[in-house]
Amino acid sequence: MVEGQGHYPYQAPIDAYGSSGFRFADMSHKGSVLCLPTGMHAWAPVNPEEISLKTLASVLELADDLDVLFIGLGNDIRPIKSEIRDAFREKGVIVEAVATGSAISTYNILLGEQRAVAAALIAVEDVRRR
Repeated sequence: MVEGQGHYPYQAPIDAYGSSGFRFADMSHKGSVLCLPTGMHAWAPVNPEEISLKTLASVLELADDLDVLFIGLGNDIRPIKSEIRDAFREKGVIVEAVATGSAISTYNILLGEQRAVAAALIAVEDVRRR
């Protein structure tokens, strides 16, 4: 899927990830993904350095419908830009930037509880198991 073109019209839990993609709603998606109340959308960033207010603009537009945004940074954790955190804080949205696997786990739990949650997930090639 190409950002802007790849879209599944419902928010869904992530069933599996790795091999540079995700499985959800009995479908496969190669590349990064936004999980939003408006559905599952292809997302362009392939590394944390590409995450910006511009790449998160569609999430920020939905901020009034969200309590928390999980940003999956790939296999590693690193700081996100303060302007991202500040922009979402102004809208009352908590931002948690963690490894993609951790973001998926918590996103799935909160989605199952019908909470107002979104996720911006960078695809990973290899899944790290502990």
